Amino acid sequence: MTRENKTGLGKIDFKVTTPIMAVMAIFFGILVIVFKDLLPWLVGLYFIIQGILFFIESFEHRSR
Repeated sequence: MTRENKTGLGKIDFKVTTPIMAVMAIFFGILVIVFKDLLPWLVGLYFIIQGILFFIESFEHRSR
């Protein structure tokens, strides 16, 4: 029984986006603590970025 080594964006996607989203969440949290008026903008931006990443992931799964 051989194991297939898959390469490409789909395999890298989970390893790359999770640390990026974690760093972004920490950074946005610090900004919210310092500048309380930024909360709606940062939450909206976070959701937009997360949604784009979900779309990219779903399109990669469909192409396989």
